[in-house]
Amino acid sequence: MSEGERLRRARVWIVLFVFGLVLAGLTAFPLVTESGWLVWWATDRGSPLAGFAGRFPDAVAWAVHVHAGLVATARSYPFLAYGTDWLAFAHLVIAVAFLGPLRDPVRNVWVLDFGLIACAGILPLAAICGPLRGLPLWWLPIDMSFGVFGAVPLWLARRHVKAVERGRSTTVAGAQAVVSGP
Repeated sequence: MSEGERLRRARVWIVLFVFGLVLAGLTAFPLVTESGWLVWWATDRGSPLAGFAGRFPDAVAWAVHVHAGLVATARSYPFLAYGTDWLAFAHLVIAVAFLGPLRDPVRNVWVLDFGLIACAGILPLAAICGPLRGLPLWWLPIDMSFGVFGAVPLWLARRHVKAVERGRSTTVAGAQAVVSGP
């Protein structure tokens, strides 16, 4: 595979990861509305997910509980949503950091490493903080999946970038051997 093709593929994976970060960031703003939609979709007979409640009653009960908590918090303590506003902002700012690897993937491969470390950090965070905050154990793999699904495009992008890096160092080493002679 050519260097250009590897860099193109790396950039596609980076764009996919950035899209996921931006989407996660934007959806952290309207939590009350989104949780209301989820409850409607899971419980209303006319919704696209009609019948979900009968198959997954614990999940539906959890969604109803979360929505009730968000509504009550928004009514009595709206300033607490400022914390999720910062969470959303952080996702958007982190997405901006990946513009460097889009421009020059080889020079900015360290950003991909940073992203992989952050994705790995999701696993212990969910495993430790989830139970401390009273989340049901069956929910933890859902949260952990963000780390796993985020790591996949980063790992694939990094693999292409490292192949380009190895190819360039081999080319440079070969050129130096030719110049210095036997």
